[in-house]
Formats: sequence, structure tokens, C-alpha cells
Amino acid sequence: MTEFSKPSIKTNRLAAVDLGSNSFRLEIGRIEHGQFYRTEYLKETVRQGNGLDENRNLTFAAMQRGWDCLARFGERLAGFTEDEVRAVATQTLREARNREDFLGPGMQKLGFPIDVIAGREEARLIYQGVAQALPDTPERRLVIDIGGRSTEIILGQGRVSKHMESYRVGSVAWSMRYFSDNQFSKRAFQMAEIAAKAVLDEAFTLYPRNQWDVAYGSAGTVNAVVDVLVAAGWPAGSVSLEGLDWLQDKLLAAQTIDRLKLPGMRDDRKPIIGGGLSVLRALFDLLGIKQLVQASGGLRHGLLQDMLGNGQQHTDLRDHSVARLAAKFGAEPAHGLRVGQTANHLFKQIASGAVDERISRKLTWAAQLHEIGGHISHNESHKHGAYILDNADVMGFAVTELHKLSLLVLGHRGKLRKLEANFDDDMFIQQLLVLRLAVALCHARRDPHLQGISLCQDPKNRRSFTLKCAPEWVKAYPQSAYLLNEESLAWEKTPWSLVIL
Repeated sequence: MTEFSKPSIKTNRLAAVDLGSNSFRLEIGRIEHGQFYRTEYLKETVRQGNGLDENRNLTFAAMQRGWDCLARFGERLAGFTEDEVRAVATQTLREARNREDFLGPGMQKLGFPIDVIAGREEARLIYQGVAQALPDTPERRLVIDIGGRSTEIILGQGRVSKHMESYRVGSVAWSMRYFSDNQFSKRAFQMAEIAAKAVLDEAFTLYPRNQWDVAYGSAGTVNAVVDVLVAAGWPAGSVSLEGLDWLQDKLLAAQTIDRLKLPGMRDDRKPIIGGGLSVLRALFDLLGIKQLVQASGGLRHGLLQDMLGNGQQHTDLRDHSVARLAAKFGAEPAHGLRVGQTANHLFKQIASGAVDERISRKLTWAAQLHEIGGHISHNESHKHGAYILDNADVMGFAVTELHKLSLLVLGHRGKLRKLEANFDDDMFIQQLLVLRLAVALCHARRDPHLQGISLCQDPKNRRSFTLKCAPEWVKAYPQSAYLLNEESLAWEKTPWSLVIL
């Protein structure tokens, strides 16, 4: 039974879905007195990580394997609400250029949204999951998670992660590259270790031996190695360099995957053990690890921790991340707040019923970040800002979530035709419209006078908006009125319309 502590929340059950490069996992549990107790754990070896072609597109066969698994998970999750389930995807879908082709049908089959998370966000969640399964002490921890196509390394103390990185090296990727012929040879292991060290080289500087007390290993590769070593009589719960040497000798003696017969080695792990072992040995050498302690927590447990806090920790982290990003690129906080308040004021006028807090927060974040591109160049700053958001690792955010923010930043000024692909998304258009209007109304970089202005959406023609401006307001603020009329002209070149009265 897995148990974690966190403040009480409204539901009595939670589920986390981890779409890894090698396996898809589903963990379900009940909540009693603020603690999570596992009731069910499902794992399927999907191996999407070896389904990327030379153009970094997922093959149809790899997508189908994923869809089939998600359909089975979806059946098990029938009856769960969106607040009770969180699903994330990692390195393979970070890399896949056609990930949207997979995610659309995948979310339909699962029945819930799937967030593609950035490498550092994955690392944050891994550390959170590992730390919550350990005693809360001031111990300085090095946490390593070798996945199918990426390896996360985190330095932290107690429950707090301090430095996180994700490297594009993993058991599936390295097995495909150096053991694709299913042969184990000294030459293959040497080349795989050298290549892994080349990718992981900066870890030597970032995670020096004097900065941590205990090294922990999480997830598939470490668990697989521990299982084999324990079955052979090695001490349980940890991995030593001597154990890794012993395991490599056993693989070399077998020579091929087909001839590999080791107690504790699952059949689905055999094709990727060569790559995983090579990466693990490289990390032992680079970081001076003598012993790696097996950790029971991992990514999905970190997801559960976020949910156990009713989203509060996750939300607070995103607020902090947005503020840090805005400060890093010199966006003026007061103006971002001003634009956000104006945008939310207008959005409330066209919202049907109560405004969803999540939508309000996204508008606020977009407003805070809409000028970050100006740090690079004033001309086309909206394009620079969108590029930053599409390529930054921002703690607490999924890649897909950042992309939606980048589209709002891209569209907050200038021509609208560049956003044609999003014109069928009613919610996005509403957010984009009020953000653009807010930017125009706040052009003088002072609080706008909003009395005498009202925005409505035609209930019969949802693609038509009307902004009413009192005559005395137009007379008092001629420049603002001019900018609003220019905005109306911009929308004429889209399937939507904005009428100024």
C-alpha cells in the first residue's frame, strides 16, 4: 500500500495516468483523512518511444498501441470526474511532431485531458513523488529517474527540489541506437556509455558530490536492475557499482537478448536493459555514486500530490513561475496587472453564467506575459513573446498549456490571420478578443475608464460581438476610440465580427 500525506480535499478518490516512453501507467486510490491509499495499479508496456520515425513523427502502429491502452484505462476510469484524474505525457510526445494527431483521439478514448509536460516539470513532479514517500528530514537528496527517452536528475533537500534538469537519454532510445541488433558486446556497452556521458556531461558540474548526502533512483530502469540483483542474492533496496558490473557481465555472457535468462528479469524489460544499464553506469561514473537507493515514489505519485493539495500547490507554483518569467524579460508588473483586470472585466460581460476561475487565471497570466517579447525587440514583440513561451521550461505548466498562452500572446496585437487555425475554438476567441481590447484600452499605461463601455455576444450569432461606447466616453478618450475602431477592422478579416457602437 502506498501512502502519502496532504491536506484534505473534496473527493474521496484520485487517479493519475503516466504516458511514459516505455510504459503507460494508471494508479487509482482512495483518500482517507487526507491520505492517499493505492487501490489499483495498471501498467502496460506500450513502448511508444521506439515508434518515432526519422522525422520525429509517431508511426501509426505506435499511436494505435497507445490508443488501445488508453481505451482500456478509459473504461476503468468511467465515472471519475475531471477533478479526480490527471494524465501527463513525457519525452516521446514532447519530441513527436505529430503529437496532436495522437492526443486528440487519445483524450477521447481516455475520457480526460492529457497534458504534455516539459522536462523540468517532469523532474519537479518526480522529486515531489519521491520525497513524499521518504521521511521529512533535512537530508540533501540526489534523485535520478531513467525513463525510455529521457533522464531526469534533481537536487533537493527534504521536500524541496532545488535544481532540476532533463536530458534526452534513456533506456529505449539507447537500446535502439546501440543494441538494435539484439546483441550484447563490450564494444556496444562502451559506445553507449561514452555517448550517455556526452549528453549528461554538464551533470558533473550541476550535481557535484559535495552537494548531496544520499542518491535515490526512481522508476523503470532502477527497479528492473534492483529486481535482478535481489533475485541473485544482492542486498535489497539499493544498487552498487559492483552490482552493475555483475549485471553487465551476465548480459555479455548471454550475448543476445534471446539467450538472456535471469531470475527477476521480466520479458518486456529484456529489449531495453542494455540501454538502461549503460545510462545508469554512466551516471555512477560521472556523479561519483557509490550506492543508489531504490525510491518507491515517482512521477505519478507527484501528480497525486498536486491533486491532494486540491491544485493549490500547483496553482501557486504557476503564479510564481509567471511572475519570474515576466521579471526575467522585463515586463512591467503593474501594466500586466492592469491589462489582466481589464480583460477579466470584459470577459465577465460575455461569459455565460459564473466565470470559471481557470479561465480567469489564464487571462491574467497572458496579460502578465504579453510584453515579454519586447525584451528581445519592440518590433513584432508579440512573435518573440510567443516563441519564448513555446520554448521555455516553466515550472507547473504543461507544454500544451504554455502553447495556449503563447497563442494569446502572439494574437494580442497585429493581424489575426496568423491564428486562423484557432478560429473554431469559441473559448479561445473570447479570451483573445478581450485581451486585445484590454491592450487597446490600456494603451496609455494607466487604468482605463470603463464606465460607459459594455461588451456583449449575440446569442443568435455567437460569432458576433458588439462593443457599446457611450458618446461622452468617445469624446473624452478619442485615441482609445480610434484603437477600438481599428480593432473592429481587424476582426473583419476573420470568421468573427466586432461591431463598435
